[in-house]
Amino acid sequence: MLKYFKKTYSDEDKRLYRFLRKNRLMSELSNEELAKLQPYIYVRSYNENEVVYFSNDPSHALYIVKKGVVSLNLEIGGEFEKLLILRNGSVFGENAILSKAKRRNSAIVLGEGTELYVIPSSNIFEVMEHHPSIQAKMMTGYAQLCDEFTAKLFDAYKSNRGFFELNTVYS
Repeated sequence: MLKYFKKTYSDEDKRLYRFLRKNRLMSELSNEELAKLQPYIYVRSYNENEVVYFSNDPSHALYIVKKGVVSLNLEIGGEFEKLLILRNGSVFGENAILSKAKRRNSAIVLGEGTELYVIPSSNIFEVMEHHPSIQAKMMTGYAQLCDEFTAKLFDAYKSNRGFFELNTVYS
């Protein structure tokens, strides 16, 4: 009897949900949970060399590369140093799920015709407030990303010791 009341999803919805689950923040969300976020997912097209955000900007949205290439950069003395190149399915601006967060890097589009899924933080906060399971799963995914980053940072430090004092990170 319950199967008659079960929500069904279009093939397009299912493709979107599979795509979204490729990133760590949303990998554990069910179709039902992703459907709660779906009305707030917008597609935005960018031109080559267009800035998505600069370092120290408020973190107002989460981004996922739908199509194209984005570069994450660290600004040092007015120059940009490339940190990472992102392609289809890559999530960035993850700290947008944290209240009052600021960007730690700059994001610049590298290819013409780049499309990003954009999810405004205000909408993410609203969904998480009403659906604690979504909040718990996304925060767990964020914690896993932070843990992986810390492990990579420590590995890089061990193999290149002497470039900076690691204890300055903890003070």
